[in-house]
Amino acid sequence: MATGTGYALDFERPLIELEKKIEELKVLSESGSVDFSSEISRLEKKAKKLQTEIFSDLSRWQVVQLSRHSARPYFLDYVQYLFTDFFELCGDRRFGEDSSIVGGFARLDGKPVMLIGHQKGRSTKENMARNFGMPRPEGYRKALRLMELAERLEKPILTFVDTPGAYPGMGAEERGQAEAIAVNLEVMSRLKVPILSTVIGEGGSGGALAIGVGNRVLMMQNSVYSVITPEGCASILFRDSAQASKAADALKLTAKDLLGMKIIDEVIAEPAGGAHRDPVKAAEGLGKVLRKHLSELSELSPEELVKDRYDKFRALGVFSGH
Repeated sequence: MATGTGYALDFERPLIELEKKIEELKVLSESGSVDFSSEISRLEKKAKKLQTEIFSDLSRWQVVQLSRHSARPYFLDYVQYLFTDFFELCGDRRFGEDSSIVGGFARLDGKPVMLIGHQKGRSTKENMARNFGMPRPEGYRKALRLMELAERLEKPILTFVDTPGAYPGMGAEERGQAEAIAVNLEVMSRLKVPILSTVIGEGGSGGALAIGVGNRVLMMQNSVYSVITPEGCASILFRDSAQASKAADALKLTAKDLLGMKIIDEVIAEPAGGAHRDPVKAAEGLGKVLRKHLSELSELSPEELVKDRYDKFRALGVFSGH
């Protein structure tokens, strides 16, 4: 579960320090020795103003940093906040289990849905177990198995994207990483059930797209979606990974950017200061949007769902002749 704001990004620090001071004054006031209520009120107004100033005009690189925040809600946090009766299904029935992708049936407002999402860890031990949210081929093949199961049972599929990218290790390549991703793209394009894909943190390259071919593609406000990480892009274009901030601007990878280019369908607002500052409220906002789009898609026939998804992805991009 998200653990609050124990870890602070550089641009968050002034706000975190001010909030700590407010808490200290509240403790002193509650002890009854001195009344600091007027000072607390003044500092709370100052903190609210500072929060607005910091988060109303974030650079793309700052959004990247927020999308990776260690206290940001992960897939299983949203499962706990929004769904009931989650039953995890494991293994790809070919090679093994990959816990960087988690999936299974659950209920949303009492109705069965299939949930599939990337899962990162918070501690070093968890990250090793989850492979830092970077799936191997068996993770994508597990996701494929679950999506085909959902189609057979005529249940909607909800996917949650949060990965730097697919794992690039030798073993993953030997077991067909590219083929596993390609098959997912092909199969997702023709599944005859509603598919909602939501980027909740990082959406990196084919590793993200492998569970991202949805009738609706949504993004949390402080998430990113791109063909490559800013660091990777900077290493290729500028021969210097330290130029990641410059690369982030070139990639135009924020939710606002992608909505403007009509690559995604909706931006889901986060609580002031980011989802990590109020995970429950963030989940409420996500749930509201998921319910809206599921309701709309439930009106379409299986054939209309496939056509809707096909038309959506065919419309992406700008083509010009010379």
